[in-house]
Amino acid sequence: MNCPRIEVDLHKIRHNTQTIVERLKRRGIRVTAVTKATCGHPAIAQAMLDGGAAGLAEARLSNVKRLRQAGVTCPITLIRTPMLSQVNDVVQVCDASYNTEMSVIAALAAAALRQNTVHGIILMVEMGDLREGIMPQDLGDLARRVVDMPGVALKGIGANFACLSGIAPAAAKMRALSVLANDVGGQCGPFIETVSGGNSANLPWATGGHATGRINDLRIGEAILLGVDPVTGDQIGGMYRDAFTLVAEVIETDAKSVHPVVGNADHTLARIRRVPDISKITRIILAIGHQDTDAAGLSMPAGTTLIGATSDHLVIGTCDATPCVGSEMRFRMNYSALMRAMAAPDIQINRRNDRPATNAHKVHGPGKHLTLV
Repeated sequence: MNCPRIEVDLHKIRHNTQTIVERLKRRGIRVTAVTKATCGHPAIAQAMLDGGAAGLAEARLSNVKRLRQAGVTCPITLIRTPMLSQVNDVVQVCDASYNTEMSVIAALAAAALRQNTVHGIILMVEMGDLREGIMPQDLGDLARRVVDMPGVALKGIGANFACLSGIAPAAAKMRALSVLANDVGGQCGPFIETVSGGNSANLPWATGGHATGRINDLRIGEAILLGVDPVTGDQIGGMYRDAFTLVAEVIETDAKSVHPVVGNADHTLARIRRVPDISKITRIILAIGHQDTDAAGLSMPAGTTLIGATSDHLVIGTCDATPCVGSEMRFRMNYSALMRAMAAPDIQINRRNDRPATNAHKVHGPGKHLTLV
């Protein structure tokens, strides 16, 4: 097989999606599956839909176009505020978009009128993450302006947590979002169909016994793809952590001593790192590097440690039996490593279990986990 490559087990994606969908359904919350980490890969998106996701969410228009060109017809929402330069395409391929700027909404409305359609608008509210969002005190006025604007329809409001600031959503914040939804509904009428409470970081709140209020949607990507809570990194009970495996080829093995580097490297050259004497460790060099993935986000195989990486080399060490040149090594990835690897042009994507499996409830083996009930 070609290297480097990512092996994707679509059964595990379906299983993880179905697990979250079933748990959130009991709380009156639907799942919008986020495909941005996989660059809108159509087969992965379909596995999410097969698992019960109500629709898809994307941050990049090129990924939405990839999905549409592959024949995906479900509702797709653009979750990054649209660029003014892309409003015509956004209206053409997206059912709705998350927005914070009135000038962008006006441009979307004009584009929708030109295309004889209506584009859905979900207003993003700033609830503490300090990334994108309308200040809560300004939400009502903006919502009224959207309601009165031909070409667009106010579909709901949303918020984001634990992305820029890394702060997990608290029950008080979620109650405040529900209050905002009620306030907007009181001012504008019954237009608030969607109250999107956040992302995978919201799962402990959503399944923890708190009243969900008006929250009826979560945008879930990382938990489905990697089976973990993005805040703690803990495995979610009953879900797979290894739906994705990065495979790289060994191009050199080296038992020579490594001594501390003396002197400084020119800043225009590859960075030289000071490392301890590891003369008893065999170094293994693999044909993959920073251009392909986030080396710090790779889980090293048992018996190995990460020494470092450059643009196109990954160097690891081992005291165990040394693999031969041409052999393969397998790595599990965190979200950062997965995003970069899926976008790397030189990494091949190999799919397994394309067809939905009959046993969709097999639970992944032992491991540290967070149980969602």
